[in-house]
Amino acid sequence: MELIRGLHNLRDNHKGCVLTIGKFDGVHLGHKAVLKNLIAKARQLGLPATVMVFEPQPEELFSPETAPARLSTLREKYVQLRDIGIDRLLCLRFDSAFSNQLPEQFVSNLLVKRLDVKFLVVGDDFRFGKKRAGDFSFLLEAGKQNGFSVVSTQSFIVDHCRISSTAIRDVLAEGDFNKAQTMLGRPFAIRGRVVHGDKKGRTIGFPTANILLKRSRAPIAGVFAVKVYLNGVLKHGVANVGTRPTINGIRNQLEVHIFDLAENIYGCSVVVEPVLKIRDEKRFESFELLKQQIQVDAQRARDYLNSLSEPAAVAQQSGIVDMD
Repeated sequence: MELIRGLHNLRDNHKGCVLTIGKFDGVHLGHKAVLKNLIAKARQLGLPATVMVFEPQPEELFSPETAPARLSTLREKYVQLRDIGIDRLLCLRFDSAFSNQLPEQFVSNLLVKRLDVKFLVVGDDFRFGKKRAGDFSFLLEAGKQNGFSVVSTQSFIVDHCRISSTAIRDVLAEGDFNKAQTMLGRPFAIRGRVVHGDKKGRTIGFPTANILLKRSRAPIAGVFAVKVYLNGVLKHGVANVGTRPTINGIRNQLEVHIFDLAENIYGCSVVVEPVLKIRDEKRFESFELLKQQIQVDAQRARDYLNSLSEPAAVAQQSGIVDMD
């Protein structure tokens, strides 16, 4: 799959496509129902199946404090789209200049002149352009004038699939990882590189792998029993997602204590799959009290993960790759 980052990288050979525009956060089964039909239409017309997304997502620009937690990063989204057969992923920078263009400009300059769209699939609640003045009706009329068809994602869904990214965020927040897996079509997981932290965990006997969350907000928070995939090998651990209030932390991050790990893994890429929520994050009055609680959390995580009776080594999860 071809990744095109930015309008400046569009070339003449990118003209002519079947296009859908959206966030596709998580690329869940509802998305895939739409995308598989998009691919079928593209094959029918002999054109590339193209997905347009924005970085950052519009809410992250306009209201970052209340923007929805991301289910997937751009890297993870890329892999999921590639694996189902999308031909091109067009990622456009969403900034104030882009958001202030008139709907007519968006259609004329981008959809018609730069992409020469022949078939467009968007949600019937899709809004675009300055003051969000462009809508589905606007696109329908623009399509008639410019020779491209426009259909709603609702009419493109098969088997009445009603899965949404919002619903998945809700079940993740509740710690229902089995239901989230059913909706996503795969386990929910977070990938990242291990970076140097303040090393406070090792002072209480629980060294952690610190993983920066490359998203405004994580869809989960608290303490979890986790599976950790390190170089294709499955390991067990206990993780905290949050700000670490006991040490007055501010930045949201993921810390994982991997059981029985001796090697240095700084710089390594790991996949962390939460399987059980143990508790919410809380502030402790002392490091000693924190240590005591972590001991309890770690034992509960060990007991639960051991009860799953899974092999010690497995192939790394499909659908998540490193693009750093």
